[in-house]
Amino acid sequence: MATSSRNLSWPLPTGLRRCLSLFALPVVLAGLLLLHPAPAQAASGGRIGGGSFRSAPSMPRSYGGNYGGGGGYRGNVGGGGFGGGIGFPFLIPFFGFGGGGLFGFLVLMAVVGLLANALRGGGAPSLEAAGGGISPRPLDGPVSIAQVQLGLLASARDLQLDLRRLAGSADTGSSAGLQRVLQETSLALLRHPDLWVYANAEVGQVPFASAEATFNRLSLAERSKLERELTTNVGGLRSSAEAPGIGDSDATSDFIAITLLVASRHRLKLPGAAGPDELRESLQVLGGVAADDLLALEVIWQPEGAGEVLSTEELLTAYPDLRHL
Repeated sequence: MATSSRNLSWPLPTGLRRCLSLFALPVVLAGLLLLHPAPAQAASGGRIGGGSFRSAPSMPRSYGGNYGGGGGYRGNVGGGGFGGGIGFPFLIPFFGFGGGGLFGFLVLMAVVGLLANALRGGGAPSLEAAGGGISPRPLDGPVSIAQVQLGLLASARDLQLDLRRLAGSADTGSSAGLQRVLQETSLALLRHPDLWVYANAEVGQVPFASAEATFNRLSLAERSKLERELTTNVGGLRSSAEAPGIGDSDATSDFIAITLLVASRHRLKLPGAAGPDELRESLQVLGGVAADDLLALEVIWQPEGAGEVLSTEELLTAYPDLRHL
């Protein structure tokens, strides 16, 4: 007589299964990230940036699109609002268009970190008595973080000179000055579509509590690709290590890389960069961010030193998410 086998496994408690499933994806992504070592430094570069995450309003703010009922962040339980029932603005970031990469990984880590803190803290939103009832404490809205990267033909030397001049004159200590930098950079790129060869555009939303740390990590990841920073204007402080010159280059196989990293209070919807039309619209969206919504900005480019160029191999090694237009 055949004997039947019995399943001797015991089901995991619901709470434990939920926690394991919550952290399974980040662990897998971390493993995939380790399979792609950081690219070697390619060349010196320049940087314009600044901003402050501490100047955001403390009261809830209505964002374009009106997610959830009522126009503000009231922590609706079980509804379309950002509360999710456990005291954080939302559960899933809006991933970008280049397959994720380091950008998507860091955005996801920001959300997972907030989830973990909420679970450790008991998972309930902060409540306070007001007018005889219970109402959630006001929360800052989520922050959109967008990154657009381009690989331009090295014949874009005029654009390089424009960035140097902008670094020498821009007021990076004010929101209005940063908005001018963003607008001028976006406009300069839009004026040279014939030089676009590679591009990538990504956007994600993170809770305000983790937005500054996420932005800083993304900024450091891009700055680490530079051998050194020759031309900088950050937070109102300018420096120039040398007077960079124009190096000899092959206009068909040498490149200039430019990264725009933007943090906005308003939700940003980028079409991506699968082709010139999508890239053009993504640059227009970034260039249209209002000064009041602009929390932080980084414009990073390389090469910058005299005689330096980026070959195709160097460009794609340092910026693996770039795709040919």
